[in-house]
Amino acid sequence: MGCWKVPGPVLALLLLLCPPPSPACPAACRCSPGEVDCSERGLREVPWSLSTNTSTLWLSYNFITVLGPRSFPPLTELRLLSLAHNRLELIHSQALLGLGTLQELDLSHNHLTVLTPETFLPLTSLATLNLGSNRLGELEPGVLGTLPQLQALLLQDNPWVCSCGILPLWRWLSHNREKVQEKSLLLCRVPEQLNKYPIMAFGDESFRQCQETSLSPQHYVAFFIIGPFSFIASIFFCTFMGSLVVLYHSLRRESHCWGRP
Repeated sequence: MGCWKVPGPVLALLLLLCPPPSPACPAACRCSPGEVDCSERGLREVPWSLSTNTSTLWLSYNFITVLGPRSFPPLTELRLLSLAHNRLELIHSQALLGLGTLQELDLSHNHLTVLTPETFLPLTSLATLNLGSNRLGELEPGVLGTLPQLQALLLQDNPWVCSCGILPLWRWLSHNREKVQEKSLLLCRVPEQLNKYPIMAFGDESFRQCQETSLSPQHYVAFFIIGPFSFIASIFFCTFMGSLVVLYHSLRRESHCWGRP
């Protein structure tokens, strides 16, 4: 028997009537073209079966506590990610790999206490970052330095510790005032005498003592080298001066002996 061939126009019509299956949607989520809504689903981790063309991902109001290494599949089209109102305590340094096109990230209303510069390193396109209502007392300057496209930053309602440790964050805020949203809500929590004092109200003189007492690694290296050298030099100097004194007294005794009749 000969092969039965479907005419071209008929095949095209069949393809239109029977489109290819759409990418799978996680069972606990609601999906529409480009958007995945997994809010309020009692999730404890990020669903892995996400379409690669997802541009918006809502994961708010769940029970996610940790973002481990590569918590997300490669989402090269993702622009907005919301993890607000979870129980996040830790974000691994490689948790956000594969999200290089992300422009807006909401981590507000979580339990974050520490963030490292490596955390946001993959997010080279991030423009808006919300860290409000967490448990941050300090923020390393390198954390914000890894976000070259950052335009809007929210840090309100965190228990900021207004000591020398907050100096790097204060410097960044002072040079990027236009990027800080809700400036009036950046308040000290510790020490008690500065409770509810605005961070942005500090001046250079407030950190003068911190600047005078802070030592760079170069200072410690210099002290390590100069200290032993000074000790050895002082020993040689004392030995030399002692020898001169002994020699002087010896010469005086000899002169007295030769001067007697």
